[in-house]
Amino acid sequence: MEDLNAILTPGMLVRHPDCPEWGVGQVQSNIAGKLTVNFRDHGKIVIDSFHVGLSPVFNEH
Repeated sequence: MEDLNAILTPGMLVRHPDCPEWGVGQVQSNIAGKLTVNFRDHGKIVIDSFHVGLSPVFNEH
């Protein structure tokens, strides 16, 4: 299996492809395939990077 979020580092902004209603989230940590993201509209979520690939957000506007 491949870590779909290996390039993501703390502080980066992301979106969850299956949950757009969560809004933009900020990566808190990325350790051994477990990505903790704090989403503005949904709170803190731990994501399994081997099953869900998040989309980086480079420009929120």
